[in-house]
Parts: sequence; C-alpha cells; structure tokens
Amino acid sequence: MALLGSEVKSLRAGKANIRDSYATVERNEVFLHNMHIGAYEQAGRFGHEPLRVRKLLLNRREIRRLTGRVNERGLTLVPLSVYFKGGHAKVELALVRGKKQYDRREDIARREHQREMERALKLERRGSKRR
Repeated sequence: MALLGSEVKSLRAGKANIRDSYATVERNEVFLHNMHIGAYEQAGRFGHEPLRVRKLLLNRREIRRLTGRVNERGLTLVPLSVYFKGGHAKVELALVRGKKQYDRREDIARREHQREMERALKLERRGSKRR
C-alpha cells in the first residue's frame, strides 16, 4: 500500500478503520476506497486526508487475476485486515459476493425478533424485582 509518513504512524498506533471500505481495479491498478486512517497529531498541518483513495501495490499477475474475477463473476474486493510485515503495510483482500435482497430482509427480521425478545425479558425482570 502506498502511504504517507503520517499514515504509517497512525496505522502503527492502531488508528485505522476498514469498515465499509472496498477495493477497485482501474486501468490495471488496484485502489482502496473508504479506508479511514485517523490523523496523526504530531504531523500538524502536514498530515494526511483520512479518507483518501490509496493505491495498493500488487504485481501484474495478481492484478490480472483479480480483474478477471471481479469483471466476470460480479464479485467485490473487500479488505479483511491491515498488518505490518517486514516494515511494509499489507492489506489482506477477499473476493466476496454481495447479499441478495431477500438475505438482507431475513437478517433485518432476525435482528428485530432478537430485540423484541430482549425487551420482553428486560420488562419481565423489572416486574419481578418490584414485587
């Protein structure tokens, strides 16, 4: 990953968030979008933009393989983790398929049902304490 100095310092301090981030292949290059790397206080005004698009450094063979899978099967590249190895920041990527609409509805219904059960248990516990 091509990073600025303040980004590396923030990453080492654990100020990164890969939630909602994804990677795209554009003109035989891979870019990471929506990865938030918090500001490094000691950098002052020479710091970095927290949500900037970052270029991932992959070799040509890896890029070609990812391009084929993303275009052909409609998969998305998602970062799983960011770590350091040998002084270099690495990003572990996964090829994933998005959820279908009915899967989303099932998950929402399951969460709502769980919330209702927890509310009922909470109310029941409150009632038994007052007696």
